[in-house]
Amino acid sequence: MLRHLRPTIVMLLGLSIITGVIYPLAVTGIAKIAFPFQAGGSIIERDGKPIGSALIGQNFTGPRYFHPRPSATTDTDPADSTKTIAAPYNAANSSGSNLGPTAKALVDRVKDDMGKLQAENPAAKVPGDLVTTSASGLDPDISPAAAEFQVPRVAKARGLSEDAVRMLVASHTDPRWLGLLGAPHVNVLALNMALDATAK
Repeated sequence: MLRHLRPTIVMLLGLSIITGVIYPLAVTGIAKIAFPFQAGGSIIERDGKPIGSALIGQNFTGPRYFHPRPSATTDTDPADSTKTIAAPYNAANSSGSNLGPTAKALVDRVKDDMGKLQAENPAAKVPGDLVTTSASGLDPDISPAAAEFQVPRVAKARGLSEDAVRMLVASHTDPRWLGLLGAPHVNVLALNMALDATAK
């Protein structure tokens, strides 16, 4: 019996070391050399201090900033650990709302958001990504249409011309990858950082 167990144990230990130690260390080392920014979490810094990640949205709310799409992430209620509370862009709890299209809570939330956005820019159609959450709740990007919708508010709040803000949006709009995959998008954190730099 020991004769049959020995090769099994040796194989288990060998494969565990190869796939659990050697392979992850090799891939991590190659990633840090070939793609240091991405391997480090795509952290964006200002004045040497990290202010966010290019991969995780942030909850900008002031009129001077472009706003991201809604986030359905939650966190534990500090007053009652058996309950959860809304915590937009909580990277420790990535999730969607899991509400179906006929759920009253979802319909009411979308109607409320639509009303606020239509009051902000009554002449424009509200883009869908400004009232819908992503599957992860952490999407850092918005569509060019969602950015364009917010241009009048941001320009007015910052005392800039709408054309100047539109040019900033255009310069921060990333095209489809290789011209084929994905959709054009705007990273909200990068755009807001550019806005702050313009205002200086």
